[in-house]
Amino acid sequence: MHGRRRHWQQDDAHYGHSLSGLAPSHCRDTMKELSSVSHADIPARNLQGALPHHVAVIMDGNGRWAMQQGLPRTAGHKKGVDAVRSIVRYCRHQGIGYLTLFAFSSENWSRPQQEIRVLTDLLCASIDTEARLLIENDIRLSVIGDLTRFPESLQGSIERTCRQTRNNGSMTLTIALNYGGQWDICNAFQSIAKRVERGELGVAEITHQLIQSHLCTHDLPDPDLFIRTGGEIRISNFLLWQLAYTELFFTDTYWPDFDIGCFEIALNDYAERQRRFGNIERQIKESA
Repeated sequence: MHGRRRHWQQDDAHYGHSLSGLAPSHCRDTMKELSSVSHADIPARNLQGALPHHVAVIMDGNGRWAMQQGLPRTAGHKKGVDAVRSIVRYCRHQGIGYLTLFAFSSENWSRPQQEIRVLTDLLCASIDTEARLLIENDIRLSVIGDLTRFPESLQGSIERTCRQTRNNGSMTLTIALNYGGQWDICNAFQSIAKRVERGELGVAEITHQLIQSHLCTHDLPDPDLFIRTGGEIRISNFLLWQLAYTELFFTDTYWPDFDIGCFEIALNDYAERQRRFGNIERQIKESA
């Protein structure tokens, strides 16, 4: 079922299928071609419209990919790192300013302990290894979520790499770790409530902008495009506030197989959408 692409266009509640019949080998072959090239050599082969400024991704299907290959689930997570690297380099090359990846949700702690250990070790190693790539490509690393449950070694790697890349301005890569959208909103309201309690803020002053300024993503624009791999059609407590007007794209392709060719399918699908933000089509045309 990897050739079926599904999307939900949020503004007009239209559900449908698009770009059916794409052979799964297309995605795999593209990854092989790009595995050894620098981001400067990555071509924009099939882009057909305006690019999103901010892309958010739930990287789902690592474990199922591994099981399909007859491998332990943890092998899928290791393979998924290669897909992350390719997509990050491609976004940097194409001028996509913000990429946010859901790497570990607050619900993932219920997984087997061995898998959690492998995931945290892999995160620590990946952040340390990729620090040079981020610095050389002027990419700022940002991490959102409650990091206190992670080992000190991982917290140290995150703090070090974020500090080293904080002045990079060409792109922001945000990793969501132990993150949940409900947790984010609750934290924001608790912070606002404390300000009201101290007399610093009146209830009438609580606005959409004020709430947004207290979220983990206060320094990021809201995502234009959300992608979920792995076949599930839900947002799973990811960026609940921020995805209000985001275009949603779902694909059956597992994350380790999600390469540049697959990404371009999602980007082209996004380019075909008409983002109305509550307006009607005539208003959009008149303001163009």
